[in-house]
Amino acid sequence: MTNDDRAPGTGAPRGWREATEAALYGPDGFYRGPGGPAAHFRTSVHASPLYASAVARLLCRVDEALGHPEEVSFVDMGAGRGELTTALLAALPADVAARVRAYAVERAERPVGLDPRIAWLPAPPAGVTGLLFANEWLDNVPVDVAEVDGDGTARRVLVRDDGTEVLGGPVEGPDAAWLARWWPLDAEPGLRAEIGRPRDEAWAAAVATLTRGLAVAVDYAHDRRSRPPFGTLTGFRAGRETAPVPDGGCDITAHVALDACAGEGAALLTQRAALGALGVSGGRPPLSLASEDPAAYVRALTRAGEAAELIAPGGLGDFRWLLQPVGVPEGTALLVDVADHEEE
Repeated sequence: MTNDDRAPGTGAPRGWREATEAALYGPDGFYRGPGGPAAHFRTSVHASPLYASAVARLLCRVDEALGHPEEVSFVDMGAGRGELTTALLAALPADVAARVRAYAVERAERPVGLDPRIAWLPAPPAGVTGLLFANEWLDNVPVDVAEVDGDGTARRVLVRDDGTEVLGGPVEGPDAAWLARWWPLDAEPGLRAEIGRPRDEAWAAAVATLTRGLAVAVDYAHDRRSRPPFGTLTGFRAGRETAPVPDGGCDITAHVALDACAGEGAALLTQRAALGALGVSGGRPPLSLASEDPAAYVRALTRAGEAAELIAPGGLGDFRWLLQPVGVPEGTALLVDVADHEEE
């Protein structure tokens, strides 16, 4: 790309990280709107209550691994409108729910009518013990974009308010070091990468709020073996994928280099494997149930369909789960149970 490749746009060009921060989280940003993410796209949380039930089972495993403390925390990073936390509290066994301290972490205002048991915070609480869960949070941590110019130099991509781009200066310093380690770019003009260093730092800060327990990040992701040559930056508006435009009217997202976020002792696996380990199966109910109890058969068939969507290859099942233990031995039954279901 050169400065003349696209028609002049509006506003002074700035890096994608700065532009995305304003477009998503500014006073009139996308995530400040009343509808929340569910009005524009569908996540695993919205696809089925089976997802919240699986996370509830994971929290119970964490609680057991921690020795059933007097208080166990559930921290929902990027909570949207509190849908996951609300459903999780309803799915927990009564003895666990009575000890759970639930936190929803979101920059938007607290939704009207939210369960009063849920604390609504702009940042995760420090010093908690339990499960920190980030479902599709890291993909919305703003990042800068690099593109290789005609001379083979990786330059920072700048963007105007209408989405038109120009190339800025060379990528230097810590961002250049991150690219060299995690997403090295060949000298071929036009190759692009999202510089994931801010996500690594955001995840490390979130994990650091746990005294003991497990931190889980779930997102559409890639690793060193599967980096997309032209990046993944995109937008979503009213349920449809669209060009990313930092005007506050659409989501701006990019896949996550989760392997760069992983700390010591972490495990990476597919959502299909993780949910399978937590009891989610897309198997159809036996036909005999249709004649014995038709209503139960229909309910079971509905659950099977929802489960199939959550674990589908080529869809939600290909999401990646990053499991980061904190103060919990790697050999605990909790992590072994989950990791042993990973598929090669």
